[in-house]
Amino acid sequence: MTADSLEQSIDVDQQAVRSAVAKGIRASRHGALSAALTFGWRGLLKIKYVPEQLIDVIAIPVIFTLMFTYLFGGALAGSTTRYLQFILPGTVAMSVVVVTMYAGVGLNADVTKGVSDRFRSLPVWRPAPILGALLGDIARYVLASLVVIALGLILGFRPAGGAGGVALGVALAVVFGFGLSWVWTTVGLILRTPNAVMNLGMVVLFPLTFASNIFVDPRTMPGWVQAFIRVNPVTHLASAERGLMGGIVPVGQVWLSLLATACIVAIFAPLTSYLYGSKH
Repeated sequence: MTADSLEQSIDVDQQAVRSAVAKGIRASRHGALSAALTFGWRGLLKIKYVPEQLIDVIAIPVIFTLMFTYLFGGALAGSTTRYLQFILPGTVAMSVVVVTMYAGVGLNADVTKGVSDRFRSLPVWRPAPILGALLGDIARYVLASLVVIALGLILGFRPAGGAGGVALGVALAVVFGFGLSWVWTTVGLILRTPNAVMNLGMVVLFPLTFASNIFVDPRTMPGWVQAFIRVNPVTHLASAERGLMGGIVPVGQVWLSLLATACIVAIFAPLTSYLYGSKH
């Protein structure tokens, strides 16, 4: 092959490449909602392929419902059946509140393993991985709530508010859980390991749930404990759950729960976004 023919062949190949590239259709950039839902689906797939991560989501509310009902129900309310009517809406709130820390655990794992760096290279809305993970966690909140309610119905819980009241109670708990999970995404970006996030979650969430009206009426507690319980957002959530499931709409408690949720999101969602961006 002569030099002239070789050059002509190279020119033809280059023209073919340019023509192919010019005619190529680029994939359109996903919108913010579409990207967030995609990452939410990723969270659901993680549950599908690693179902063991749901063990404590199911076990914690079941254990506490059974333990408190049958160990303390008779002493606290005179009968286990009466106490079940009191505690079960509260354990629905507890089951969702405790599960929220896994938002921070999962985000911390993505950051420490370098997965977040790969997400950053994608042409998607920057907060989509975080928001999507929180949307995926809604499935955890719903599952934990339904497990507690199903167990309560088996044990004899009969909500005066019917299915509608129960559905409203679960919806309120899920909304509150979504808001509280932003706290843990912030923590997940500050601490260095997933275990540290989980350990801090246990240290914070268990006192927060026990120092409320989930398990007992706080009127018999010391004054300083009652003062904390009155400002504890978990207390308002549990009271709202009892009212909704009991057939009475406690407007004040519902609004306080929603207000607490809005305040948490307003503070920690921007903080999480800032920390997430600064880590890259």
